[in-house]
Amino acid sequence: MRHGGVDRRGFLRTAAAGAAGVTLCGARPAYAAGIGAPPAPAPAGAAFELRFRQVHLDYHTSPHIPDVAAAFDPEEFVSTLVRARVDSVTCFARCHHGYIYYDTKRFPERRHPHLERNLLAEQIEACHRRDIRVPIYVTVQWDQYTADAEPGWRMVTETGALQGTPPFEPGFYRRLCLNSPYPDFLKAHLEELFAVVPVDGLFLDIVAGQDCSCPRCRAEMDRRGMDASVARVRQEFGREVTHAFQRDLTAFIRRLDRDCSIFYNGGHVGPEQRHVAAAYTHWELESLPSGGWGYLHFPVSQRYARTLGLECLGMTGKFHTSWGDFHSLKNLAALQFECFQMLALGAKCSVGDQLHPSGRIDGPTYDLIGAVYAEVERKEPWCRGARPVVDVGVFSPEEFTGGRTPPPALGATRILQEGAHQFDFIDTATEELDRYRLLVLPDDIAVGAELGRKLQAYLQGGGALVASHRSGLEPEGKAFALPLGVRLVGEAPFSPDFVRPRAALAKGLPAAELVVYRRALEVEPLPGAEVLADAVVPYFNRTYRHYSSHRHTPSSGRTGYAAAVRQGRAVYFAHPLFTQYAANAPRWCKQLVLNAVDLLLSAPMLRHRGPSTVLAAVNQQAAERRLVVHLLHYVPERRGQDFDVIEDVIPLFDLDLDLRAPERVTEVTAVPQGRRLAFQQRAGRIWFRLPRLDGHQMIAVRFA
Repeated sequence: MRHGGVDRRGFLRTAAAGAAGVTLCGARPAYAAGIGAPPAPAPAGAAFELRFRQVHLDYHTSPHIPDVAAAFDPEEFVSTLVRARVDSVTCFARCHHGYIYYDTKRFPERRHPHLERNLLAEQIEACHRRDIRVPIYVTVQWDQYTADAEPGWRMVTETGALQGTPPFEPGFYRRLCLNSPYPDFLKAHLEELFAVVPVDGLFLDIVAGQDCSCPRCRAEMDRRGMDASVARVRQEFGREVTHAFQRDLTAFIRRLDRDCSIFYNGGHVGPEQRHVAAAYTHWELESLPSGGWGYLHFPVSQRYARTLGLECLGMTGKFHTSWGDFHSLKNLAALQFECFQMLALGAKCSVGDQLHPSGRIDGPTYDLIGAVYAEVERKEPWCRGARPVVDVGVFSPEEFTGGRTPPPALGATRILQEGAHQFDFIDTATEELDRYRLLVLPDDIAVGAELGRKLQAYLQGGGALVASHRSGLEPEGKAFALPLGVRLVGEAPFSPDFVRPRAALAKGLPAAELVVYRRALEVEPLPGAEVLADAVVPYFNRTYRHYSSHRHTPSSGRTGYAAAVRQGRAVYFAHPLFTQYAANAPRWCKQLVLNAVDLLLSAPMLRHRGPSTVLAAVNQQAAERRLVVHLLHYVPERRGQDFDVIEDVIPLFDLDLDLRAPERVTEVTAVPQGRRLAFQQRAGRIWFRLPRLDGHQMIAVRFA
């Protein structure tokens, strides 16, 4: 192992690195006014960087398929990866069918019955010769061989049935309980793996909080005095089981190897992972837009994950749909957008593929990946070590309502991205809230005593806040815990009702009453608070007793209660505007929120004069004394019934931008092309024009 430089695992080592563990160069956002500010400190220990251009190579192969890996050619395999500019590839030790793909002496019964070669070892040897890193895939909670051999290790539902795919349906989706003897087998499997092949890293798949009613779990909950008949109690216990498993397994792996990377995949990274982040070395954000995640999942998850101090790797797929979609190819424009968005939001890239059972690597797949990764490689110098520069912190509704993309999070992401605002998702454990110039509490953020103290101090220190609907209420929901200028009366008596903005919120909106389809809270403004918008009520609610026309009753013209109120540096909306925008995107709901943000956030980091379909992100490279602006224009379309696709790149011309620039700018350059752009600087901002935006463009702003 070399110290200093880059070792064979792709880790950026330092000579002073300690021997006790692995830590990553964090990707915490940049908040300092000065561009030359030092990067946020990473945790103590050895530091490494993930590679930029990874392939996650699935290999879930049925025992009914013959001649497994018979056509594998190590030189063809690695040459294809090299031509596609791949510098890291995840290869398989054990798959969801439960089969092993290396020469195992300890578990010969689990070796794939039609595998005649030492596949994993050959893949690793070929890749290491060409400086390609090889993290190793190991399935955890989906393992069909184990599920069949040890049914007593399977998770049990609250009805007493074995969890997962029924016996006469295809699929291996039968979860194993982590509170069973199964982890002992897993440790023995990993111990052998480290003994027989070099392990650059581990991708431990299907590890998530469980809800299990097996005899062991019930007995342990009973011993602790927990009521196992209550779903919430079981799920809380299941999260504890999963987290304990992760901590214990990471400690076990560290006894085998102090350097390898470790990631546990549950298909999402969110606030739950904060509690067990020490068991991970980095985050991999599985997010195939056409595979059930959609195009909003990645920005929601990444904007949170990047605040946790570990490097991030985005993961999409080459498939038209999702995993296991053999002989399909994603549209080139879609793969460009998905990878370039990863770079823009501070992540590196991983593209999922599945090796054919024969072991023959698919040329057209790597023509596609290579076309994108060649561009990623050219862009890397302006992405390496970059940290996002943000104005806004959005409290993640996931922590309060559950689900990996709750509607208020989707609405907040759309509204703020379409408004070109720079933002993170944060949670109640986030320290130093004053790093954000504005906080947003979308729709369902309950405020307990500790969070209330933090937010009060933040406001008293000059911070600004936008809250909506039930956000800001005490957890019991009976009164507001924050000084939002309103008193709770109760649920609004009418729905739908209509918002009539006053002058301060009227920018860009017609002089009209505008419907909001979701029910508001009825609030009463407190003395000294300013009403920014009124709720106008209909003649009556639509019921079978009295209704009018096809949908909802029109406005009566009568003001019923306040719809938006400002007190000091806080604006409160009575309606769930973020949830409403996630549901059907009324432009007036977005504009109301953006107008409120404009009231509270002077001189945002970036403004552009392009359409709302432009995605804009600003990153800082402190060592290079520059900002890098990412502009993307790809438009997902619902061309089929199942999911959105991107096929065409629609260029934009003469896009005007202005950017907050706290120090003297020496040049503005479109990169990697190296084309200088004219600019003007005054009053702490610069103005410039991009002649053409063709999919993705980076602009480097260098400071003196």
